Amino acid sequence: MKKRSIVYLFLFAIIGMVLYAFFIEPKRIVTHHYTVGTNDGQKPVKIVQLSDIHIQENYSTTQLEKIVTKVNNEQPDMILFTGDLFDNYAKYGPAEEVIAALDRLSAPLGKYAVWGNHDYGGGAAHAYPEILAASGFQLLENSGVNVPLSNGKSVYIGGLDDSMLGNSFIEETLAGRQSDYTILMSHEPDKADDVLDHDIQLILSGHSHGGQVKLPFFTIKNVLAEKYYDGFYSLANETTLYVNTGLGTTKIPARFRVPPEIAVFDLYV
Repeated sequence: MKKRSIVYLFLFAIIGMVLYAFFIEPKRIVTHHYTVGTNDGQKPVKIVQLSDIHIQENYSTTQLEKIVTKVNNEQPDMILFTGDLFDNYAKYGPAEEVIAALDRLSAPLGKYAVWGNHDYGGGAAHAYPEILAASGFQLLENSGVNVPLSNGKSVYIGGLDDSMLGNSFIEETLAGRQSDYTILMSHEPDKADDVLDHDIQLILSGHSHGGQVKLPFFTIKNVLAEKYYDGFYSLANETTLYVNTGLGTTKIPARFRVPPEIAVFDLYV
């Protein structure tokens, strides 16, 4: 009888974890706050990074509205989106609703985005730039922008094209740089190893989903997110990489021990 009770408890635990992974954790949105640089008494630049929203039937625009509310509550100076807006645009792509939601994101120093691999697939390649432009985002495709700050300094925001389905060129991306501090957006984090000799202080990536379903002694890793897949990494030449675990799901609509993430950086330049 005792053994049977243990078996029942084990089964209930497994069922509970499955239900949690499919119906609870994917709807959670965790906001992480970080400080980058040395606090010199000046007001920091507040940057919000969003990544891998993967809008689909299991992650609708209703959930996107929750993201918008949480981001605006942070009152960011700048919003950076590191790719993968839709999971499969051809199957589920409510463009007007997405534009309306993203347009409500507010950031006085600008909203910037790069391509992810899913932004090329499923017919999204034609729609993605139009959706971003209509919602106030500037799409950086091997290009960048110098953003002036209130303290007289400036930050260069560079955006690589997707490294899987696009054509990423770091020299083109940094060609217009005229700032002392550089933030590079690269959807795939493992691309960081190829750009470490270009005087880049911070690289922001996504793509990995942090494994999406993290089990003991086992983590699922994506192509070009095998070496770097979750959180901060201190790399060569004083370059810091941050891998955002994303907001949506792909392949299976489940998350376990990797809740959807909004990353907020107080950047001191």
